[in-house]
Amino acid sequence: MSKSQFETYGPYGPASVHTAETLPYGMYEDTYRPAYEAEAYFVTEPVLPLPRQVTSAPGTAVQVPEAVMSQPGAPAAAGGRAARRRRARSIERPESALRRLLPQALVVAFLAGGTTAFVAKDKAIELSVDGRPRTLHTFADDVSELLAEEGVRVGEHDMVAPATGTALASGDEVAVRYGRPVRLTLDGEPREVWTTARTVDGALREIGVRSQGAYLSTSRSQGIGRAGLALDVRTERAVTIMADGRTRTIRTNAATVREAVEEAGITLHGQDTTSVPPSSFPRDGQTVTVLRVRGVREVREELIPFGEERTADPSLFKGTEVVERPGRPGLRRVTYFLRTVNGVRDKPRREKSEVVRGPRKQVVKVGTKPRPYSVRGADHLDWHGLAVCESGGRPEAVDPSGTYGGLYQFDTRTWHSLGGSGRPQDASAQEQTFRAKKLYLRRGATPWPHCGARLHG
Repeated sequence: MSKSQFETYGPYGPASVHTAETLPYGMYEDTYRPAYEAEAYFVTEPVLPLPRQVTSAPGTAVQVPEAVMSQPGAPAAAGGRAARRRRARSIERPESALRRLLPQALVVAFLAGGTTAFVAKDKAIELSVDGRPRTLHTFADDVSELLAEEGVRVGEHDMVAPATGTALASGDEVAVRYGRPVRLTLDGEPREVWTTARTVDGALREIGVRSQGAYLSTSRSQGIGRAGLALDVRTERAVTIMADGRTRTIRTNAATVREAVEEAGITLHGQDTTSVPPSSFPRDGQTVTVLRVRGVREVREELIPFGEERTADPSLFKGTEVVERPGRPGLRRVTYFLRTVNGVRDKPRREKSEVVRGPRKQVVKVGTKPRPYSVRGADHLDWHGLAVCESGGRPEAVDPSGTYGGLYQFDTRTWHSLGGSGRPQDASAQEQTFRAKKLYLRRGATPWPHCGARLHG
């Protein structure tokens, strides 16, 4: 390489590249070129030289090829310094371009690696929410993150498959089915169940209800919204009906026993009924007996017992009672229903009662006057000895024939003639002795032919 190639021109002539004056910042042109422009420096095809203008005389310009200008000893033209600076930069341009391309290449490589990782975390997932599928791209790691990203909220009655927390991979399918409340009345028993099925038929299969031959209050294809619905289901049951000496077994989904009996071809007339309430729900395997009821009404008259009113009377001796006004029973008219069930007569049932005549009370006067137990002319006799001889001294004694009673063995007629009431053996010992003294004054000792001698010791 010639010496002229390492020389440049300063303000005062040729100078070494190592001793050349450093120009202030801003006097150099920017040498940065994009990569696609930098490739031009490595092109092997020849490039035609561009013409340069040189001044040969004042006011004239001559075009000189750049290759000529670059030869040693070429004449200096008016713009020579700028040309020399450009030549110096052209020598350094490939090395400078490489230095500038290296950071860009590193950035491109870093971005390419990040893009690869970015693409690797992207997943294509098919998400189905309540039967509406859609394919989406997500960076979620598991099912929970995916549902949160998509704003899908699930509760305790909702179904998520696969379960929340399950890791996701591209191509996975995630299904969400919302729970729906069903107010189910199954064979007369109400309850509330939850289902993720969207139709009545699907809900019945999910709940496990045997629907073949069953009564449904709505169509099987009826859709179930998020608010749910009310559903009445009556399954098919076997019921045995006994009537008029015959037995029939039917399969029915009737709501009442009465409906089941009618389905068996049996008609209830008048007061006919069944062994269970006709309005009750027929159970599977239940036996129902039809009761043929025949009944008549009967009116009976019944007496109403009268009461008694007792009033004290000081004019009567104690123990003496006098009926002042006799009582009279009342009269009541009672209606009874006499029923026969399958030919067997029931106990009469009282339906109503009315009083035809009210009872009248009986009025009785009761003596309160003290009785005298002293009888002149008979008190000195041995009445105790007579009593021991007649009755063994027992006031309640009665002879084997039942005719005589008491201490002194009075007959009833003699007792009443002496002013006694009732039976002598029911009176007190003092009263019996008092009546015996009165009898002695009338008849002496003759009423007691065997024991009368005891009165005198």
